[in-house]
Parts: sequence; C-alpha cells; structure tokens
Amino acid sequence: MTKIKGIIIFVLRLIALAATVISTIVMGTAHDSASVLNFKFEAKFTNSPSFKYYVIIYAIVSCYSLAVLLLPSKSLLWRFILVLDMVMTLLMTSSLSASMAVAYIGKKGNSHAGWFPICGQVPKFCDQTTGALAAGFVAAIIYLVLLFYSLHAALSPLFPVNT
Repeated sequence: MTKIKGIIIFVLRLIALAATVISTIVMGTAHDSASVLNFKFEAKFTNSPSFKYYVIIYAIVSCYSLAVLLLPSKSLLWRFILVLDMVMTLLMTSSLSASMAVAYIGKKGNSHAGWFPICGQVPKFCDQTTGALAAGFVAAIIYLVLLFYSLHAALSPLFPVNT
C-alpha cells in the first residue's frame, strides 16, 4: 500500500511539473500586436507586472518540482517538503489570482474605470494567456492535493484513529 501511495505522489508531482513548465513557457511566449488608427501596439506578458510575477513564480515552482522529483527517498530534506509545498502552493495561488484579475480586465474591460477590453484586438495574446492560466490552475490544484496529502501523512501519527 505504501508503494502505491508513493507511485501516486510521484505521478502527481510529475503532472504538476509538466503543468508548471507548460504554463511558464506559454505565458512567457505570449505576444501579439495590433494597429488601431495607425497606432501599433504590442501585447506581451512583460507589459503587466502580475504576468511577470506569474512567470517568475511558476518558473520557481517548476525548478522546485524538478528538485523534489530528483530528491533521494532517504534524504533528510524530505522533512521540509511539507513546508515548501505549502509555500509553493501559496505563491502559485497568489500569482494565479493576480494574473486572472488582469486577464479578466483584458477580456471584459472595466467601464467604470474607462478601461477597454483588448482581447478583440490581440486575440492570440489572450488565447495564450488563457491557456497558460488554465495550465497554472491545474498545477495549483495538484499542489493543493499534494499539500493535503502531506498534511495528512504528517498528522496521522499524532492523531491515530482507533477502529
């Protein structure tokens, strides 16, 4: 039973690694340009601080995921995995929510603030950021599951269930 749990955790971490790497690459390469009234503008992820934050955090989480996958099972560093999983999950959640807010304004605009939607002019950019955010959401959910499993594994010896 322990071996099956280990395989499931390994597969979840592998999927999370793939999702974070894909999300980072897709967001990092998101760009498009449009001309409006002879004025050409470019939409890139670097134009938004929240998208930059997103790429940086997801790159860090990708490196962390790879390091955890390569960590020997007998290493003493496994004691810190619970804390590091929590930190990574929180960082991903904060960057994802900030980027989703900016993406929503890009898609819908805000008439009260006078911000117009830009996705009609740069649809390739909006499609790429939507794909990156979807992959990032999958990674965040997987990390949340891993965090709950790590918490359960850490706390179950403290609170045994008598059957």
